[in-house]
Amino acid sequence: MKDKRDFLKVTDLSLVEARELLALAARLKSEPKGLRTQLLPGRSVAIVLEKASTRTRVSFEVGCAQLGMHPVVLGIQGSQLGRGEPIRDTARVLSRYCDAIVYRTSAATKLAEMATASVPVVNALSDDGHPVQVLCDVFTAEEHLRGGIAGKRVAFVGDCGCNMARSWVEAATLFDFHLVLAGPRSYLPPPAELTAAGSHVSLVHDPATAVAGCDVVNTDVWTSMGQEAEVSERTEAFAGWTVNERMLRPAKPGAIVLHCLPAHRGEEIDDATLEGPRSRVWDQAENRLHVQKALLVWLLGAAARIA
Repeated sequence: MKDKRDFLKVTDLSLVEARELLALAARLKSEPKGLRTQLLPGRSVAIVLEKASTRTRVSFEVGCAQLGMHPVVLGIQGSQLGRGEPIRDTARVLSRYCDAIVYRTSAATKLAEMATASVPVVNALSDDGHPVQVLCDVFTAEEHLRGGIAGKRVAFVGDCGCNMARSWVEAATLFDFHLVLAGPRSYLPPPAELTAAGSHVSLVHDPATAVAGCDVVNTDVWTSMGQEAEVSERTEAFAGWTVNERMLRPAKPGAIVLHCLPAHRGEEIDDATLEGPRSRVWDQAENRLHVQKALLVWLLGAAARIA
């Protein structure tokens, strides 16, 4: 594909492009299922999953079907990637078969190698970012915040060095809101990323003031995939950082709570909060479908076909 665009990080989009994409997601969400099956007929998307997936796999597969596309799901087992085929070779071959590649992986170097493909590549999770999720989270927040997210105060509580937090840092600079990274001092993004974010990001290391004045409170698991050997160390480090009603008291009265799932109930968030009136977690999960459909439509140049 000539002049192909990838979506590897949040800031691969300009603000104007991001706004166009979120508006498109809102339009697609408002329409009956299946209405756009003639939008991208005959197109195929390779969904390459090196890590376990529920929401990412199902939302992309269903989204492709609703757009008239054919999803091809590849795991490590059952593909030549599991036998050591170079990623760049897989990327080259998939480019000959498919119109786009959705890639869920670990190291950023793997993602960069897959992005040598001649078709658009979407980062569906890597060690240093989860941009499709955070784009969806911004969309979800704006459904519930009067006046949009610009100028608002958003907290990310817990492991502030995880891929989710790092994509939130990017989103703060793009969408012009203030991000509070609230967690232990040893769990922060790389210094260069904090420096680049400048005044859009502040750090809080006290659970009692973590979410003061915030409009949105977001968290994620304390121990992500691949960190299982650190469970005991991380559980001790994050003691006191559970998002619960006590922590939420200093937040704004209408503040909402987000979690990308899966949740370790009773660790990073308690059951009452996850199921409570502030939670927008299930809207957030649904919105993966709509935002990712919009992303595929936009990357494949079909946005202008939606009246």
